[in-house]
Amino acid sequence: MSTIIQRAAIIAAFSAFLPQTAAAQDFDPNGQVTVIVTSSPGGGSDTVTRTLTDIIRSHKLAETNMVVENRTGGSGAVGYSYVSQRKGDNHMWANIGVSFFTTPLMGNSPVSYSDFTPLAAVAEDAYVMSVSGDSKIQSLKDIAASGRMLSGTTGIVADPALIAHRLQEAMGIEVDIVPFEGDGEVTAALLGGHIDVQFGNPSEVLPLLQSGDMRPIAVSSAERLDALPDVPTMKELGYDVVLTQLRGFVMPPDVSREAVAHWANVIEQAVATDQWKETYIDRYNVVPKFMSGEEFGAEMDKRNADYTDLMTKLGLIK
Repeated sequence: MSTIIQRAAIIAAFSAFLPQTAAAQDFDPNGQVTVIVTSSPGGGSDTVTRTLTDIIRSHKLAETNMVVENRTGGSGAVGYSYVSQRKGDNHMWANIGVSFFTTPLMGNSPVSYSDFTPLAAVAEDAYVMSVSGDSKIQSLKDIAASGRMLSGTTGIVADPALIAHRLQEAMGIEVDIVPFEGDGEVTAALLGGHIDVQFGNPSEVLPLLQSGDMRPIAVSSAERLDALPDVPTMKELGYDVVLTQLRGFVMPPDVSREAVAHWANVIEQAVATDQWKETYIDRYNVVPKFMSGEEFGAEMDKRNADYTDLMTKLGLIK
């Protein structure tokens, strides 16, 4: 009986795999792929997109050309509105970032995450909570003891601000958040002693951590980072705060199932290469996280629900 059950499980698993494989093979690209990045060149979303498309080209994983186009403005609203209007376009992708979820929740976008077709996630960025090298703050215990914290952020609903608010709730402290125009200004304020802490992606803060200008005290991921093995997570320090930035791609509404399966397969091959690991995962110290199809759709639902819950508790939305 156990053998029959095992065979049934294998058949079921194989059958579940067949539709995506067959669908991917049934799609024949007939034009160049345009990948819309909703932020400026040089940023995290732009970097992951250009790195991925370069690998797809260099490994000849796609039979058509791939063009990256930056459409900025409105905290992502401009780019996402453009993509949403390209219904049924099987040759268009768009990156996703924090604003993919938060801008619609704030009522500042005519479209929301549910207006798009999930394609694939490729990685997630943790945040490193850091202080200046000469700060008296040595750990979260010091912040808890003081009862307050002054943090910097590049946007009131950006991940660093949300993490700070979650720590306020978890630690029972007062948190003041100062908005700045860019991450560089936040760093300058930290080093100048104008704020207590900064939450930055590893790629942004590692050089300053290595030079000693900044010191890490915690990370926002569920597990410790390979690049900072001695730095504890906020969760293991006793605070249930886990927040990372999901890196991935969506397509317009009403695209074909075959196209989604095809491009997800291309992306999966790309992120399995040594080049991806060396030029993106290791270089920027991000966590690999490939998901596609229903799994990626479910993750988007979860992320949106998390942002909705958090922003509601913070009084940012009703």
